[in-house]
Amino acid sequence: MRGLLISASEVPSERRSPSSANLAGRWRLHPRVALRPEPFGALAYHYDNRRLNFLRSQDLVNLVNGLHAHPTPRAAFDAQGLDPDRWPSFHQALVALAASDVLEPAETSNPTDKNEKAAP
Repeated sequence: MRGLLISASEVPSERRSPSSANLAGRWRLHPRVALRPEPFGALAYHYDNRRLNFLRSQDLVNLVNGLHAHPTPRAAFDAQGLDPDRWPSFHQALVALAASDVLEPAETSNPTDKNEKAAP
């Protein structure tokens, strides 16, 4: 209910929905989201906010699953071998998934670098 009573300017910037202009950098599937394979693609269920989203193609499911491994969504599109004519629709889908908290910005460190120690 509280979310209905405050204006968008009062919401911290990290909680605002991303726009197509600020979907940059590395993104990943939120750790509290489960993907269930379906014939049409997958269902994405967020355990915190209880939202259910439909990923309506296997290409989108593959993109979401591999998004964390690329520095930008566009690099992920290219790595997946997606037709550039389809990129705008995939970008729009990623913006919608980020707005639903299915996707979140990934940490700046590479997940494979966890075993390396930082220099003093």
